[in-house]
Parts: sequence; C-alpha cells; structure tokens
Amino acid sequence: MIPPGLLIAAPRSGSGKTTLVLGLLRALARSGVAVQPMKCGPDYIDPGFHAAAAGRVSYNLDSWAMRSDLLDSLVHQAGADADLFIGEALMGLFDGVAHDGASGDGSSSGLAARQGWPVLLVLDISGQSQSAGAVAKGFAGFRPDVRIAGVVLNKVASPRHEALARRGIEEAGLPVVGVLPRNADLVLPERHLGLVQADETVELDRRLEALADFVAAHCDLNAIRALAGTTRPSPAVEDAGLRPPGQRIALARDAAFSFVYPHLLAGWRRQGAEILPFSPLADEGPAEDADVVWLPGGYPELHGARLATATRFHKALRLFAETRPVHGECGGYMVLGQVLTDADGTAHRMTGLLDLETSFAKRRMNLGYRLAELKQDCTLGPKGTRVRGHEFHYSTTLRADDAPLFEVSDANGTLLGALGGRRGRVTGSFFHVIDKA
Repeated sequence: MIPPGLLIAAPRSGSGKTTLVLGLLRALARSGVAVQPMKCGPDYIDPGFHAAAAGRVSYNLDSWAMRSDLLDSLVHQAGADADLFIGEALMGLFDGVAHDGASGDGSSSGLAARQGWPVLLVLDISGQSQSAGAVAKGFAGFRPDVRIAGVVLNKVASPRHEALARRGIEEAGLPVVGVLPRNADLVLPERHLGLVQADETVELDRRLEALADFVAAHCDLNAIRALAGTTRPSPAVEDAGLRPPGQRIALARDAAFSFVYPHLLAGWRRQGAEILPFSPLADEGPAEDADVVWLPGGYPELHGARLATATRFHKALRLFAETRPVHGECGGYMVLGQVLTDADGTAHRMTGLLDLETSFAKRRMNLGYRLAELKQDCTLGPKGTRVRGHEFHYSTTLRADDAPLFEVSDANGTLLGALGGRRGRVTGSFFHVIDKA
C-alpha cells in the first residue's frame, strides 16, 4: 500500500520551506510516524538533512531528468513501509524549464500533479499582511491540476501581523495550519551550493530537535497530516535506472566526496553491484579487488591541502588506473586533474590522471540540466549512449587538453559542445548523471 503524500512548497527560494520540512519530519518521526522524505529536482544537500531528520533515506524525484518508470519505481520502493510522504519543492512551486524532458518540465508543481499530492504553501509574509491572501489565491488558481491544500505563514512579526495575514488567506478560501514567528536562531549555516552538508553541521541533532519543537509549537501537526492526499496509482515497475559501472564499485565517500544520488546507489545494488567506500581525505586508496573507481562531486576545494598531501591515495589511484577504469563527477573530476586552485588562490597538486587545471579564484556559476551523449566508450556505456543530469559548480576551467567525453545540450535543446575528458581508462566531467535518456 503506497502512503498518501503532501508537498511543501513556496513562491520562491528562501521562503522557509526547508525549515518547515525539517521540523515537520523530525516532529512526525519522533511521534512514531514513518515519514518518507522526498526532494524535487537535482539537489544533494537537502536530502542529507531530510534523512537525518526522518531517519530514512530521502530520494530525489526529477521529472526532467528521470523517466516515468524510474519515478514510479522510486515512489513504490520508498513508500513500501512508510505512513506518509513529505516532499520538499525546489525554488518556486511552478518554476521549471521551458521544454519538457523525460517526464516533464522539472517543476515541483508537475510532480505534485503527477503524484496526486496536495501542496502546503509556505508564505514569507515579512513586509506584507492581507496581500498574502492575493498571493495564496493566485497560486491556488494558477494550475487546475495542482491543489493548494493549506498555508503556513512564516516570519510573522506580531499577533496583529498574524491576524491581518490570516484574514487575507482565509478570505482566499484556504486554511492557515501554521504560523511561524521570526527566529534567527533556527537558521542553518549555508555555503554557495546551499546549506552546509548535514554531516558537517555542528550539533545537527540538537538543531533538528529545536526545529521540531519550533514547528510543533506553531503548527497544527494533525491538520497538516490530514491535508495529505492519496498518492496516484502507477504501475509497480522494477526500474533500477542507470546500469552500474562495475560489479564492485570503489566509491570515494567523505566530506570532500559526498554528492552521489541515493537512487543511483540503490539502483546499482539492486542490479547486483557492491559498493566499497573509501576516504581520500583519510589517505585511503580504493579496494584492490574493485572493478571501477567512482569519485563523486563534493567540496574538494575546501580540502585542497589534505588532498594534495594524500600520497597513498594518489599512488593507489594511479596504480588502479593502469588496469581498470576511474570516473570522476564534478569535484571528483577536478581531483583527477593536475591542479586545483582554491578560492584564496592557492594551487594544490591533484592526482594528475587528466590534463586538467581548475580554479575557484574567480568564481563563475555553471548551472543547468544537461542531456549528454558519450563520444566514446566508457564506464557509463558505449559510444552514443545518452544520459540526463545536471551541471552545478562555481569553478573555472583553466586548461583541459584530454579527448572530450560528452557532447552536451541544455534543457532547451541548445547544443553546448564538448564536456569532460578521457585519458586512457580515466574519465570525468562536471556533469552529474541522474538517469539514462
């Protein structure tokens, strides 16, 4: 039996939906509800906090990058032993891309409609009062197949402020199920890609308990749970997604290499692969009996000195690459290069397996969905294989002289040219793979 679900969304980023979601997840979990978190769109950071709050792995749902079969498979598998889905939207509720991808436009509203989940709208009402009702009414009528079930007011300054805003919302025909006062003490630390990672956050459990107390004190948890709607039935397909790159996968896993999607690891395991974690920051090399090394993204630029002096890791990786494939995504790709320059302008010697130099000294944001086609055989598949994913980084490429790995286009179908590189058995790019196309 697939449980009901509710999507927490807002008109824009920064409205407080993550605060509400984390507090709600922890409050429900500690009351005995098996609450299954999900995250709309491509995001590595929020799901880590979801998992810490709920005690369950949080999975991404992405209608642009994921095929329908994979979306259905993830919902069925994640919800099999849960009482309730709580999904967190990305950006604004209706924000997506202009052209549909594998299953939609990537918007949270599209996923809400697809899954049949009502929306709990979080409104930051700082600087307004009754006008919040107009915002809520506009959102409620914007898309007929998306139902706004209730509203939580955030950053409420006073009882009078609440009363005026509540009047506007209720005149728009929507219930107010929570009123969150301003509280700067509950803000989680941030970094350029979003929140600081869950496993780096000081006293995370205490912070989550404080968020749960805050949400429980200012929201009607029973009313919120009652807003959840029946998850739309879909075929119970068995789709594990992307094929594993090897039978035994040595996966770099520490504070510098943490950006790997849970659905990829779960899918690889379902197809019989074994994941063998190791820590480059602890100067560990990959398992000697592994078939492939996978270096995911993360924040290697924050650990440049430690990575540069991890001599056992460098030596073991070079030895491994003489006989078996090594692949790096984003941060992992940079570590495969010759030099990584951090934001202070300090150059750190990397593993030298690719002829690549990257720098954070002059930050430049690279962001967007990508449809990528392999220009040659590699661990991701044979030449011509097409995969979907995204690119999100602030580094600048100073030099890249290897044979290109991908030909990529953006979400609008605009050809962006070559991406990544290959040298011998070593491959990498800034592209994060999500699913086969």
